[in-house]
Amino acid sequence: MLLTVDNIHRRFHVGEGKYLPVLKGVSLEIARSEIVAVVGPSGAGKSTLLHIMGMIDRPDEGRVTLDGTNVFEAKDEKLASMRNKDIGFVFQFHHLLPEFTAVENVAMPALIAGDRLAAASVRATSLLNDVGLESRLRHKPNELSGGEQQRVAVARALMNSPKLILADEPSGNLDSENAAALHSMIVRLRDKHQQTFVIVTHNKDFSAMADRVITLVDGLVKTKT
Repeated sequence: MLLTVDNIHRRFHVGEGKYLPVLKGVSLEIARSEIVAVVGPSGAGKSTLLHIMGMIDRPDEGRVTLDGTNVFEAKDEKLASMRNKDIGFVFQFHHLLPEFTAVENVAMPALIAGDRLAAASVRATSLLNDVGLESRLRHKPNELSGGEQQRVAVARALMNSPKLILADEPSGNLDSENAAALHSMIVRLRDKHQQTFVIVTHNKDFSAMADRVITLVDGLVKTKT
């Protein structure tokens, strides 16, 4: 297994002496090169789980193992390096940097890792070709449609060839046509690059395209199909 989540608990402080339990003992496994959809009602803990899997947040209890490494044994500086190298993120809102072109936005994770722009731009250009934006390389975000901006975000997530790509409602801000195109593109990219995707979604059409569906309810895994 690429990723193992073992008995994860997470609670949030909501007042003096009061805590809200969000994850109550979540355990699951993610295999290499599979697409897993995480579904469930709002407030079930899906985004919190994704943030812990992506090392953005630490659990109160439990363990996350990525490719054999217990990630939360690492200190914050090491975690930041692992996030940059091993994890790609796609969110509902693309979070592109407005002053940079599509190529520069896609190259950003490599630049953060210390690569030179010239070298990073070669791979960024290739990834933008993969997502059908070969004619939009030098366009800035405000010159792109919503669907195009999200395609740039997906290409950016692939930039460092991460072990795992995590997406939180990636099509939630798109119309049905662009959402369907994004879903199909993710499947194609998985097939081409053998990437692993874990995607939180409310979109039933997309969850039906996933290799597996994990249902989260009240902070617990209810079903794995």
